[in-house]
Amino acid sequence: MFSIEFVPDMPLDELVKYCVLAEDNRFDKVWITDHYNNRNVYATLALIARKTEHIRLGPGVTNAYQIHPALTASSIATIDEISNGRAVFGIGAGDRTTLDALGIQMDKPVTRLKEAVEIIKRLLSGECVTFNGSSFKINGAKLAFKPSSIPMYIGAQGPVMLKTAGMIGDGVLINGSHPADFKYAIPKVRENSPKNFDIVAYTSFSVDADAEKAKKAAMPVVAFIAAGTPPPILERHDIDPADVAPIKNALSRGDFRTAFGAVTEQMINAFSICGSPDHCIQKIKELYGMGITEVVAGSPIGPDKRMAIKLIGEEIIPHEN
Repeated sequence: MFSIEFVPDMPLDELVKYCVLAEDNRFDKVWITDHYNNRNVYATLALIARKTEHIRLGPGVTNAYQIHPALTASSIATIDEISNGRAVFGIGAGDRTTLDALGIQMDKPVTRLKEAVEIIKRLLSGECVTFNGSSFKINGAKLAFKPSSIPMYIGAQGPVMLKTAGMIGDGVLINGSHPADFKYAIPKVRENSPKNFDIVAYTSFSVDADAEKAKKAAMPVVAFIAAGTPPPILERHDIDPADVAPIKNALSRGDFRTAFGAVTEQMINAFSICGSPDHCIQKIKELYGMGITEVVAGSPIGPDKRMAIKLIGEEIIPHEN
């Protein structure tokens, strides 16, 4: 399967057109990121649902801190109804930087996520829920309507969250583009997951007939990924933290030209799938060979999003397996 992610940081009419184009080009799902500073994820999904017919859609990913799980359950159930049963649901621990900006303390993320997922699952099943956890307490909450079955995907990267995802989700969304990341992650997910569990590579993706253009488009995204990557993962990819330091410093002072220019070839290979369609096909096949069941083309998708979506539909999706 091949899916796509969009950040709702553009006019929604434009974003919806990209989603319609993705459906026309046989993408399986569209994931919409959930950050307070962009367009609201559920309003965005509702618009997409109204303009599409087949593609599945959902938040990729929301978190258990900003909104109560009962409201989240109601929101994704509403999207499922609007889309005639096409909703999927992605949830993760949350982004510490974003939560800090909102004055929200990111305490016990695994416990909070597990409790939220249990509550959401039970509400979506039509149950009247009473729950007494350490993060949430509910006394007889029940949705007034029942959606169809909504697959639940857990965003995970660290070892504990990867193992947790295998226990509580229907699939896992792993932010990664390189085989080394999945060599590390897949065994941890598989410790607790059922056999039919989806393992999704949530990649930074950039494709163009001109490989250099694709690479140039990926560099800003790779710069931010590298700057936020912890030392153990840099070590996994043989990237010297001293090479990342100039990127961090430049980003901190808003000097994007210097930051993007400091991105190395090694970083691009580690943190993105980018290049010509043929090159991307080889990278994707390698991931499928390791046990990945789905690839998500995340930001930037390509130097020209419309052309990149068409290239993926015409030249990559027919050859992904």
